[in-house]
Amino acid sequence: MTQPIDPYLTGNLPGIGGQIRATPEDFQVEERPLYLPCGEGEHVYVTITKRNLSTPDLVRRLSSSLRIKAQAIGVAGLKDARAVTTQMVSLQGIAPDQVSGLKIDDTLLSLRILGRHRNRLRTGHHSGNRFRLVIRDVADHAAETVPAVLRQLSTRGVPNYFGPQRQGKDGDNHRIGALLLHDARRREKMSRATRIWYLNSYQSFLFNRILARRIDHLDKVIVGDWAMKSDNGACFQVENAEKEQSRADRFEISPTGILFGSRVSWANDEPGRVEEAVIAEAGATKEGLVAAAKACGFRGERRALRIPLAELEWSLHGSILVLSFSLPPGAYATSVLRELMKVSPTNS
Repeated sequence: MTQPIDPYLTGNLPGIGGQIRATPEDFQVEERPLYLPCGEGEHVYVTITKRNLSTPDLVRRLSSSLRIKAQAIGVAGLKDARAVTTQMVSLQGIAPDQVSGLKIDDTLLSLRILGRHRNRLRTGHHSGNRFRLVIRDVADHAAETVPAVLRQLSTRGVPNYFGPQRQGKDGDNHRIGALLLHDARRREKMSRATRIWYLNSYQSFLFNRILARRIDHLDKVIVGDWAMKSDNGACFQVENAEKEQSRADRFEISPTGILFGSRVSWANDEPGRVEEAVIAEAGATKEGLVAAAKACGFRGERRALRIPLAELEWSLHGSILVLSFSLPPGAYATSVLRELMKVSPTNS
């Protein structure tokens, strides 16, 4: 189970190469809130902008400075360290004036108190991210290549690959996840969070292989597909592909791939055969994955094969490309960068 190179949607176009993250300011992320605090409750919501500070390190710093447990701190998503990022954080059991006393420095750039809320902020409780990225030292043909690549991504969608972050520094987290599925004693020695992380890595590995098989048709729905509605994430099985394709062309729906689990539905017909072929190549079976997922306690879900590239803006200044866009929750900026650069932007 080596980690293959994921094929490009725009493989017919050359890569512009280049360098990302020359400075943290070259990679800026603004998390979009799903809701704002209601004005009452034991959780204080704040918006924090940080530089060269990962979300786990931010949580540790807040825990130490405010003298509260890390479990009392809620975040909606994990943000990169080598970047300038803005995200909402919830803090339980403290007063707003305690928060306003936090020291601002070259890593904690700004802090804004939004108000109180009844509930802790939880993973996934955001509506997506807005990115502003700088790619330096791009190829001379970028002026012709960039608009051609972005036109395809805007029209057909961005391949919704999981980024290399999921597979760890050595790129082999999925191997550990595969072993854990059938090794209860090894699972029991790990914390639940660590165990789930490795199992999710194996799910991600298999999903990427399914998407790779369908990359040339990621904007087409096929009989047997589970299609996802863009407005609410609900899925339905495609019975009449010709009828549903017009909705896919308008980006109202997209085909999905499986993140296996104990309860999630597998595709049928040709999409189902693709899913079964991928897991067979990994040395697994549907029945084995379902049984292991039951033992490990996760249900699974469907994930769209593509994502919309929204609020796109770009400009080219000599050999420097400045790119801004928005992506929905769970999507990676890596997926956009790799289509442009045609190299693996492992630091994105």
